[in-house]
Amino acid sequence: MPGMPEQVPFSATANPQKNRRGLNRVWHAAGYSLAGLRAGWRETAFRQEALASMVLVPAAFWLGNSWIETVLLAGTVMLVLIVELLNTGIEAAIDRIGPEWHDLSKRAKDMGSAAVLLSLLLCAGTWTLALVHRFGA
Repeated sequence: MPGMPEQVPFSATANPQKNRRGLNRVWHAAGYSLAGLRAGWRETAFRQEALASMVLVPAAFWLGNSWIETVLLAGTVMLVLIVELLNTGIEAAIDRIGPEWHDLSKRAKDMGSAAVLLSLLLCAGTWTLALVHRFGA
């Protein structure tokens, strides 16, 4: 098409994961996921939240009166970990671009941080309501 940039064909060497199929792809994807968890573990905030989750997720089974309550309690804890990993990924991508200050970089990092805050507030609110329901009036 006139005016459109020419598309470059995908190179098999650019990302070997794209050529994998079946269980081979699943196996390698699991390895990348574990590498992501290891990378997250190097972040202080993720470590703190992961250690808290090791207490809170089992506590969800004790505190929840039904499977729905248990899933909500454990799910909000897991959501914090998920959002923290995504925020760390955003920060890493922005830092790769360069160390200089840019308004868009700041905005991306601030929004990632806000997402973590909202997930923490959701988790704290859910747990507070469950504790009040269980032990309160």
